[in-house]
Amino acid sequence: MRSDNVKKGAERTPNRSLFYALGYTDEELDRPLIGVVSAFSEIVPGHSHLDKLAQAVKDGVRMAGGTPVLVPAIGVCDGIAMGHTGMKYSLPSRELIADSVETMALAHCFDGLVLVPNCDKIVPGMLMAAARLNIPSILVSGGPMLAGRQGQRKVSLSQMFEAVGSYKAGMIDDATLDDFTKNTCPGCGSCAGMYTANSMNCLSEAIGMALPGNGTIPAVYSARTQLAKHAGMQVMKLVEQNLCPRDILTPAAFENALATDMALGCSTNSVLHLLAIANEAGVPMDLATINAVSA
Repeated sequence: MRSDNVKKGAERTPNRSLFYALGYTDEELDRPLIGVVSAFSEIVPGHSHLDKLAQAVKDGVRMAGGTPVLVPAIGVCDGIAMGHTGMKYSLPSRELIADSVETMALAHCFDGLVLVPNCDKIVPGMLMAAARLNIPSILVSGGPMLAGRQGQRKVSLSQMFEAVGSYKAGMIDDATLDDFTKNTCPGCGSCAGMYTANSMNCLSEAIGMALPGNGTIPAVYSARTQLAKHAGMQVMKLVEQNLCPRDILTPAAFENALATDMALGCSTNSVLHLLAIANEAGVPMDLATINAVSA
């Protein structure tokens, strides 16, 4: 096991003593160490429930005979960062996320990774890290937000943006705008709509790095918790088989993701991210490939 580098032998007794300081037992240290990389925070609606989802992943890892180790990742909410200097930090955060996952995984010799992101730059950042590290990894996202309601109709963030224009044009009053504001986004999850987050969560399935349902099961459904448990169990199979991201992220996998991208009408940002993930995986992909699949 990779983790034997920090767990086994007389020379590693200082390392091992620090695991005991954390409360780990001999039984836990005899099992593969699985990094559970959670982007939980209290500032991103798509991430506000990832603490519970990461716990479900840990449960799955334990059920399948591994030792889960929770570690953090950052995440910017593009919606809150929009319209001011904060947006300058969104795309660069993708590289910070990839670098931090690499740092935590290699510094602590994890045998496998379960990546728990949800929103725009966090999903591709974690997938870039998985491709770069090439240790057994699987992704399970937080899932999409449910639709909101304004009056009798279902609405999403798209209608919230439109409501701002309607208000400025004098088409709706203050009370209606307030109704939109308070009822468009009803709870946790990635913003309802085919924006970057939901696009990349669907493409994570198509490219083979996430289980079926990753892109579509709503954040608040119990099926999302079940999916997280299954992802925790699945990573143990990947570790046993030493099945690594670059075994999965083949040219055919990227073409499959592009075909899904075109069929769903995903965010145009998905091309930006697929190219970055392909670069980390050492898979050639250019505009000609994208145009061919699109046609």
